[in-house]
Amino acid sequence: MGHRSITLRSCTALLAILAGCDTPTCGDDTAEPTLAGLSARPLVIAHRGASGHRPEHTLAAYELAARMGADYIEPDLVSTKDGVLVARHENEIGLTTDAERRFGDRRATKVVDEDTIQGWFTEDFTLAELRTLRVKEREAFRTHGYDGLYSIPTFEEVVTLAEREGRRRGRAVGLYPELKHPRYFRDIGLPLEERVLEVLPRHDLDDCGAPVFIQSFDSTSLRRLRPETR
Repeated sequence: MGHRSITLRSCTALLAILAGCDTPTCGDDTAEPTLAGLSARPLVIAHRGASGHRPEHTLAAYELAARMGADYIEPDLVSTKDGVLVARHENEIGLTTDAERRFGDRRATKVVDEDTIQGWFTEDFTLAELRTLRVKEREAFRTHGYDGLYSIPTFEEVVTLAEREGRRRGRAVGLYPELKHPRYFRDIGLPLEERVLEVLPRHDLDDCGAPVFIQSFDSTSLRRLRPETR
């Protein structure tokens, strides 16, 4: 499926952690993002949402982060079996959901980016199946009082939440999506880049002024996105 070129900002995950990239002039096909033009005011980026207060990568965590004043919310993106982007820190979801209890027979062993992993994987579930799971806190030292209350959100739902919270507070809530294991997902026929480029224009987030940074530890993925995000 073809995609019209959209002008956004992309930077490596390391730069994303440090700060936002300096944005090239709209329509400039030669300028590269740098750290030279950083704002004097640091950006507050809610990594996995307000993940110290609510289970990570839930709508509740993103909403709370926005209401605590975050400039950007950071959803990690992986794919379902039917090609829908969902927010999870990893495609292995046994540690953060009740997948073991509900789908014990789906346990699998996979090699993801050269790491051998056992567990339950988003790409083995349709979106409808993932909807039946409930999220739990992964860290023992954090509260587990919210375990079982929330479901796995789609990227589209995260974008919609950011729009709603931006209207509520009168200031945009930006998006800092990270593509997780894009090479692995492309190799199994579930490319992440194209799905991101389908979602953003539906929310008018396809111009150089959009509060969106796309990040990944995979430089090949960013290079693939670069011609499409001028």
